[in-house]
Amino acid sequence: RMEWWMQVGLLSVPLLAVYLHIPPPNLSPALLSWRSSGGYFTYKDQNIFYKDSTGAVGSSDIVILLHGFPTSSYDWYKIWEGLTQRFHRVIALDFVGFGFSDKPRPHHYSIFEQASIVEGLVHHLGLHHHRINLLSHDYGDTVAQELLHRSVQPLMFWLIFVVPIKMTVSREVGGHSTGHPFTFPGCAALGGTIHCITTRSLLSILQYINQRKKHRERWVGALRSTSVPLHLIYGPLDPVNPHPEFLQLYKKVLPTSTVTVLDDHISHYPQLEDPTGFLNAYLNFINSF
Repeated sequence: RMEWWMQVGLLSVPLLAVYLHIPPPNLSPALLSWRSSGGYFTYKDQNIFYKDSTGAVGSSDIVILLHGFPTSSYDWYKIWEGLTQRFHRVIALDFVGFGFSDKPRPHHYSIFEQASIVEGLVHHLGLHHHRINLLSHDYGDTVAQELLHRSVQPLMFWLIFVVPIKMTVSREVGGHSTGHPFTFPGCAALGGTIHCITTRSLLSILQYINQRKKHRERWVGALRSTSVPLHLIYGPLDPVNPHPEFLQLYKKVLPTSTVTVLDDHISHYPQLEDPTGFLNAYLNFINSF
């Protein structure tokens, strides 16, 4: 008689094969519009999507937005217009493997590569001698930490580091906001639209969790040693970084960082859940210099 686990295995193989060939959902009109308003640059034969808006007249300030996992630059759409009223340039990209950027496979996805892609975009836009403000979220926080580590080197751009959430200062906790349900692994329904990572790329990209553990000293050390202003915008209902333990640890590890705590019902995507509160917190921080 065949063991039960063999039966389950044999049944799972065709189901997995079908699942891997499920086509991605159609793009919403909003995402189609987002894509058409952006462009691409090439990093090592990879096409990387980015959006670059010219905003406030009389300001020379630039902000680059780094999205989280498993989504895309569209995470910032609710605060985009508000940012263009304050900054001369508002720039966001889709990391390789995400959004409208290429999703090569097989491929060794790494935080180091994503940071180099951000640097490549900065050079592509001719902004490598400008001071850059970084606004990051989740996966993008670790990319920003790597950029912060590199910023001590000559010719690197200045960084002002703002961390909505998900720092590498505590134990890694899995899970995502229950307020933004996943349609299937690698796709999240956010703001009425769908962001997808191909399933074949998902496991490779998820190696960033192990990279965080392996390089914790490098990336937390960058935060501890920098003289660059840091700010945390935090939603207390965030299941990834539970309240109040996360805040206590954050303040202990980074006592010089300023913090904004949003309303009690705000969770893991504050820029989408409370765009007004989030934008006000960020602009108050920026305008304090």
